[in-house]
Amino acid sequence: MILVDSSVWIDYFNGRETNAFQNLLGQQEIVVGDLILTEVLQGFVSDIHYRRAKQLLREFPTVTMLGPEMAIRSADSYRILRKRGVTVRKTIDVMIGTYCIVYSIPLLYSDRDFDPMARYLGLKTLT
Repeated sequence: MILVDSSVWIDYFNGRETNAFQNLLGQQEIVVGDLILTEVLQGFVSDIHYRRAKQLLREFPTVTMLGPEMAIRSADSYRILRKRGVTVRKTIDVMIGTYCIVYSIPLLYSDRDFDPMARYLGLKTLT
């Protein structure tokens, strides 16, 4: 099972090269996080592109990524990184990374905010 970050989905929908993602299709089980679903879909201006993307994303299993316990664990992850001098730009990335760490799910991403999570917190990645 692989979680694909919104950064990769956005690249895909914008027609940017996503070889690693393309190679996963049909080869690995890809899951979509509810937070990622929100991040990706909120960016569409065109209704038709929004509907197409929503239909495609709904073909993949969706997982609930945040609840009270995961929120606390995400805050802990953020604090660990801050103590190391790392400031992650988006809190939602810490939530996504922490979810993957807790459940040992590799993350495919194209967003530099995940690099320190891989380095200091043990995030398994595919890049």
